Amino acid sequence: MPANDPWSDHLLPVQQLRPGDHAFVSYANDEVRWDVVAAFVRLGLARGEKVLVLPCPEVPEEEVLARIDFPSRSTVRARRRGQLVVSSMREVIRPDAEFTAARQMGRLHSETDRATAEGYTGLRAFIDMGWVRALGAGVEAMMHRETGAQALFAGRPYTEICAYDRRRFDRAVLTAMERAHPRALLERLGSLRWEREPDGALRFIGEADAAQQGAFTRALQIALAHSAPARRLTVDLTGLHFLSVGCAVSLLLLVRGAVGHDLVEVRCDGGQCRMLRRLGGDELPRLVWEEVVRPW
Repeated sequence: MPANDPWSDHLLPVQQLRPGDHAFVSYANDEVRWDVVAAFVRLGLARGEKVLVLPCPEVPEEEVLARIDFPSRSTVRARRRGQLVVSSMREVIRPDAEFTAARQMGRLHSETDRATAEGYTGLRAFIDMGWVRALGAGVEAMMHRETGAQALFAGRPYTEICAYDRRRFDRAVLTAMERAHPRALLERLGSLRWEREPDGALRFIGEADAAQQGAFTRALQIALAHSAPARRLTVDLTGLHFLSVGCAVSLLLLVRGAVGHDLVEVRCDGGQCRMLRRLGGDELPRLVWEEVVRPW
């Protein structure tokens, strides 16, 4: 992606994945790991995509389906019509018995074409990397696949999440794999992260809801204090899947009180911009907007 693409940030919530994205996520809790899977599946079905789930081989298909369906059996019809498929890496590489990156990528490439031929808008796949041990594949083969899969994604309606259990892989492997993926996902739904960009901007990622309002406010207070000598701060909200009214009000109140700043620039999408304007953002002379259009 171009360096000036505001949506090219590495870390993002699963809700912001789009066709062509290749994402890393890790987990170390058998309950938490289903959050991302369920959201990924449901969003894909809602967007008219075909969805392929390749769970950890040790997890029975019945449990996978129960986790995805909870609390309502909302995916039953999708499974019946073939839009949602739960399979295995062994099935993907069939008839080969041993894993090769070429065989796997060739099959996924064909499945993407098949999905569009069937009338779906694309294909998305969730792959739990527990298959590496189950198939006796070496870490080197896995790393070769992860770093050489660009042809699956470039200009194609294919989206993939590779999920790593932190209890199964060495820290060095996990670090290398996260860096190898163009995208990395927040592990938990409803979580909030923030980071300082190289240009000094404060970027929020995840969900700024009522439960996270205190953390959201503290991050803004710290950023304003650190940027006071420069007398300006950029706050990037485009990594948020959700922004509550309470958090939006907190932002505006802090901007109003930021007497040590000449300028606070807010990068936001259309919905966030409209909310801030309705809450009185236009009345703050030091507040300026950069509205970013989402690509979907």
